[in-house]
Amino acid sequence: MSKRLIKSIGTFSSLTLVSRILGFARDMVLAFIFGATGQLDAFFAAYKIPNFLRRLFAEGAFSQSFLPVAESYKEEATEEQTLKFFDNIAGTLLSALLILCVLVLLAAPYVTMIFTPGFYLHNPEKWALTTNLLRITFPYLLLISLTAFLSAILNMNRHFAGPAFAPVLLNLSFIFCAYFVASELTTPIYALAIAVPIGGALQLILQSLIVKKYQRLPHPKLNFRDPGVRRVLKLLLPAIFGVSVTQISLLADTMFASFLPSGSISWLYYSERLIHFPQGVFGIAIATVILPELAKSHVKKHSDRYKATLDWGIRNVLLIGIPASIGLCLLAGPALATLFLFKNGQFRAEDVEMARLSLMAYCVGLPAFMLIKILASAFYAQQNMKTPVKIAVIAVCTNLALNALLIRPLAHAGLALATSIAAWVNAGCLAYCLYRNNIWRPSKEWFYYSKQLLFTNFGMGGLIYFIVPTLPTWLTWNTSFKLIVLSGVILGAILVYGSGLWLSGYGKKDLKVQS
Repeated sequence: MSKRLIKSIGTFSSLTLVSRILGFARDMVLAFIFGATGQLDAFFAAYKIPNFLRRLFAEGAFSQSFLPVAESYKEEATEEQTLKFFDNIAGTLLSALLILCVLVLLAAPYVTMIFTPGFYLHNPEKWALTTNLLRITFPYLLLISLTAFLSAILNMNRHFAGPAFAPVLLNLSFIFCAYFVASELTTPIYALAIAVPIGGALQLILQSLIVKKYQRLPHPKLNFRDPGVRRVLKLLLPAIFGVSVTQISLLADTMFASFLPSGSISWLYYSERLIHFPQGVFGIAIATVILPELAKSHVKKHSDRYKATLDWGIRNVLLIGIPASIGLCLLAGPALATLFLFKNGQFRAEDVEMARLSLMAYCVGLPAFMLIKILASAFYAQQNMKTPVKIAVIAVCTNLALNALLIRPLAHAGLALATSIAAWVNAGCLAYCLYRNNIWRPSKEWFYYSKQLLFTNFGMGGLIYFIVPTLPTWLTWNTSFKLIVLSGVILGAILVYGSGLWLSGYGKKDLKVQS
């Protein structure tokens, strides 16, 4: 099982890596063409609303609610009953999404007023632009949520390649529209809004074709009486809040940032994009792959395997999350300057400095962002929604309070720091509840594992700190030289980190699930 887990994570991570690299290419294009302006703030604010709900369904609550129920059907029901369950879930999901889309499109001015109150009160033109952009981008939620449903079916069948590759199509849509459509429009920012539903449609088509090969493509039927549908809905409503506390916190950042100077939302966006790279390539990959394994172990009552798989997931998330946090924090300015600052581009040196501050603040919470995905999966695999929801309430309240406290002295960086602290509150409470209820116990290797992490991260961090020049020096270099130096530093850091693990005794046995 360990080899299959590692192979699945490798497949998911490698294809997600392709998507993230294209995502960086997309953001480089946006930075060059649009910079960090008020219009781009309006687009990011509008896009965050359906994108926030996308993360609830595509990477969070829906999968967490659907997969445990689907796994029980796979183990206990007939093929005909399972396909009928898929049809009824598809019909229920489609109906709910259509209603939601119509309501939001009709009430778009009020929705943007709620999520960007600063625009409404202080910049009516930006608020009106955000409203128009929301009307164009919001149907993406319908397309990407159906894509997420099909991805969940593929994940249940241990097919991870298609879902991991699908975001590539959205990135390509952004790049195409930014380069070839924006220049043809009176207001170029509308090109980015048009790219969103196009990318969603392409992803849905791709997943439909793959699911059809498995002969499991659903035929939507509305049936609320289906016991499986009721079980999923019962799990879904609390999971929407529980599993997505990080996204709720990021959306709260946008609400508060709407009161800050123009560019603040864009600075937060570029910071988030760098944070999402390790989180998506590794954190979400591990959580996506182990959820079906946890659900299967729970259904079959293999408690030892369950605990071992969860412990394995936590250890490997920290193995990646901690060095990623340290490396990104130390390389925040150089990374932003290399990826987004170009000669004759709209992204300026001042934007690099502002985005650097928020990126460093987000780095504080990066390991926690990744841990939440794993720890929450442990509860959802057992169909326990109450505990993570209660913890999420505490975390969201913490984030809102810290936003109000830190926004005045630290501006947009204070919002990022508040999100990071709230993430650690969330992860800490989840881990405590798992420990208290004997769902997870640190394995005997944890003492040595902690020393290995301390030793290797200290060495890697020291290398980066001493060899990387100051940001003013970095800004004087041309893009090609910056890219070469940044790549060399990252490669050197990886080699030092890997060598440190090897010297400290970390080996193949540590990659295996020990039950």
